[in-house]
Amino acid sequence: MDTLSDTFKALADPTRLEIMTLLLEQDELCVCDFTGALGETQSKISRHLRYLYNSGLVRDRREGLWMHYRISPDLRAEQAVVLAALSEAVGEEQKEVLRRSLALWFARKASQRTAQGLADASCCETVGIAAKVATAK
Repeated sequence: MDTLSDTFKALADPTRLEIMTLLLEQDELCVCDFTGALGETQSKISRHLRYLYNSGLVRDRREGLWMHYRISPDLRAEQAVVLAALSEAVGEEQKEVLRRSLALWFARKASQRTAQGLADASCCETVGIAAKVATAK
């Protein structure tokens, strides 16, 4: 019962719901992707991702300076049921808003990387890209 309670607590925040909705449609996203798509600060996104990590809903992977997150492959049965229900419960309109926001972020990020000569770099080679784009929203 604790796992189920912890799962619902982890999903009881709008930002964490948006993060999980994005992850349910993407294999893996970098912290900068959440920052850019949701228009939140890196510290706020990282805090929410850590909460989701501690609840067992997501796993992380470090790549240089950046952390990448994905849905945990080790979900307990009750967590998997809740996430499947979340995927169904989030309205198509809200999913589309998040998809568009993420697509705009990817386009801005690619443009910024090209302008900085980082087209072949992995994710956000410079810390400033996500910060610049998030504040430009």
